[in-house]
Amino acid sequence: MKYILVTGGVISGIGKGVIASSIGTLLEACKVRVTSIKIDPYINIDAGTFSPYEHGEVFVLDDGGEVDLDLGNYERFLNITLHRDNNITTGKIYQHVINRERTGDYLGKTVQVVPHITDAIQEWVERVAKIPVNVANETPNVCIIELGGTIGDIEGMPFVEAFRQFQFRVKKENFCNVHVSLVPQPKATGEQKTKPTQSSVRELRGLGLSPDLIVCRSEGKIPASIREKISLFCHVPPDQVVGVSDVSCVYRVPLVLQEEGLVEFFKKRLNLDVPPRQPKLLLSKWRVLADRFERLPKEVTIALVGKYTQLEDSYASVNKALKHASLAVNHRLHLCSIEADDLEPETQRDNPSKYHEAWHQLVKAKGIIIPGGFGVRGTGGKINAANWARTNKIPFLGVCLGLQCAIIEFARNVLNLPAADSTEFNPDTPDPVVIEMPEHNPGQLGGTMRLGKRTTIFKDDNSLLKKLYGNCDSVEERHRHRYEVNPKYVESIEQHGLKFVGRSEDGERMEIVELQDHPYFVAVQYHPEYISRPLKPSPPYLGLLLAATGKIKSFFSRGCQLSPEISKGIINLFSLSLSLSESEKAFLCYVYLISIAAVEASKFGELPLKSGSWPHGEVH
Repeated sequence: MKYILVTGGVISGIGKGVIASSIGTLLEACKVRVTSIKIDPYINIDAGTFSPYEHGEVFVLDDGGEVDLDLGNYERFLNITLHRDNNITTGKIYQHVINRERTGDYLGKTVQVVPHITDAIQEWVERVAKIPVNVANETPNVCIIELGGTIGDIEGMPFVEAFRQFQFRVKKENFCNVHVSLVPQPKATGEQKTKPTQSSVRELRGLGLSPDLIVCRSEGKIPASIREKISLFCHVPPDQVVGVSDVSCVYRVPLVLQEEGLVEFFKKRLNLDVPPRQPKLLLSKWRVLADRFERLPKEVTIALVGKYTQLEDSYASVNKALKHASLAVNHRLHLCSIEADDLEPETQRDNPSKYHEAWHQLVKAKGIIIPGGFGVRGTGGKINAANWARTNKIPFLGVCLGLQCAIIEFARNVLNLPAADSTEFNPDTPDPVVIEMPEHNPGQLGGTMRLGKRTTIFKDDNSLLKKLYGNCDSVEERHRHRYEVNPKYVESIEQHGLKFVGRSEDGERMEIVELQDHPYFVAVQYHPEYISRPLKPSPPYLGLLLAATGKIKSFFSRGCQLSPEISKGIINLFSLSLSLSESEKAFLCYVYLISIAAVEASKFGELPLKSGSWPHGEVH
C-alpha cells in the first residue's frame, strides 16, 4: 500500500480537497486503484450535528455516515463509494482509545497521546486503506489522506506526530507528503510573495515531516523565479514545486497537475506499476468536460430557495448536481440563491425592498429547487415558492424538506386545510400532514435520523422520474431526515392529483411525489445530489434542467437520450485524434461530420440509414 498525505499551509480553504481528489483522478487514469481518507481535527464524533454555517453541508454516505463535504469531492472525482471510517475526527480517535482503556486493553499503563493516540491513528489509517471502494470490490493500491486544517494548529498536532512516525512504519518508498500552500499576490505591489509558504514548510519540517511536493495555490501563474526561490528555501527540487493558479472550473485541476508532470513524479517516487499509457488519452473525458463547461452557448436561471444561502458550501452537493445536469443539457447554470425568509409577508412589512427583490428573482427563474433543512425558520417562504411553482407551472424540484413543504402547500390550498402543517413546525396542528418518524430519538442528536442508502419502489409506470431513471422498478438513494408524510392523508392528496409514485419497500413511507398536468413538479424525500457525478447527472436534477430549458418532451421522445450518441462520439473522436497524424485527423473529422448529418437527417425521414444507401459508395 502506498500513502499520499496532503497537508495545508498558510490558510484553510485553499483547495486541499480538490488537489487531493485531482491527484486521485490522475492515478485512477493510470489504472491505479485509489481510496481516500479525510482527517478533521475537531472533537465532534462526526459532522452530523454541525450547523451548515460551521463547515458547510453534511455529506451522507451509503452506510449512513455523516461526514465532511470533502468526501463528496472524492466520490465525484474518483467515482468510488466511501464509508464512515474514511472520515477520521479527533472525537472518533479519542472515543476509540477511551473505550479500549475502559475494557482493560491498556491495563497497567498510563494512557497518553504518545504512543496510544498516535498509534490508534496509524492503525485506523492502515485498516481503512485496505477497504475496497470501487465497483469491482478490489483492494486499493494507493490511499490519499487529507489532513484538515492548517499546519501549526494545536488540534492537529497529534495527527502530524502520528504521520511523522507513520513514514518510518510503512517505509519511505511507500509514503509521500504533498504540501498545499498559498502564494499571495498583494494588489499594492502585484508581486507574488513566498514568505508564507517558507514559514509553513519550516513549521512542517520542524514537526518532522518534509514535503516531497509543494503545490502553490495562486491567483496567477507561478513563474520560474518564484519556483526556484521556494525550492531554495523549502528544501525541494524546483521541478517538485507545482503551480496551480485559479482556473475556470475544477475539472481543469487534474489536467493542470498532469501537465505539471505529477504522473511521472508519483510513478518514480512511490515505485508505482503504471502501464505505458498516454495520460492525455486517459484524461480526455475531463478535458472534454472542462472545454464544454467553458463554452456553453446558452444560460438557464434556477432559483434555489434555502435557509443557509449566505454560505455557498451549505448546499455544495446541490450546486454540483445542478451544474452536472446543466452541463448535460448544454446550458450554463445561473444559480440564483434566495433566502427563504425574504419571501415571507413579515419581510414585506419590515424590509419591503428585500421582499420585492426576492420575489423578482423567483419570478424570473426558469426552474425552482427547494433543498433540505431543519427547523421552522424560512419554511413559510419555501411554502410560498412551492405554491408559485405549482400554480404557474414552473419546473420544480423539492428535496427532503422541499417535499414536505410542497405537501403542506398542497394540503392548505388544494385540500382546503388552512392549518395543515408539519409537527416539526407546529406540534399542535389539527392537520399534521408531515409527522415525526416513529423510530426517531429526539433526546439524542447525531446519527438518530433515517440515514444512508435506502430502496425506493416505483408504483406508477407513467412516472416521469421512473423514465428518467431508465424505467427501472426501484432505485437506491441516500437519505437524511427525521420527518415524513403522514400516511393518513395520502389517499386524499392523491385524489386531488398529487401522486406518490415512489414508496419505501414496506410501502409505508412516501419517497417520490409528482403533480399531474404539470411540466415538472417533482419532490423526493431522499437526497439525490449525493450520488450525482459530472458524467452521470442525478435523474431528478436532470429532469429539472430539461424542463427548465424546454427539452424534456424531446428527451422522452428520443427514448431518454440527450442526443443520438453525438456526445459520446465527440469524446471518442477526441481520444483517438491524440494519436493520429494531421491527415488522419482531417479524414476522421470528415467521416464523423457526415455521420452526424446522417443521424440528424434520419430523424426527419430524409435519409434511410442502411447499408449501401449513400451515393459515395458502399457504407456500413
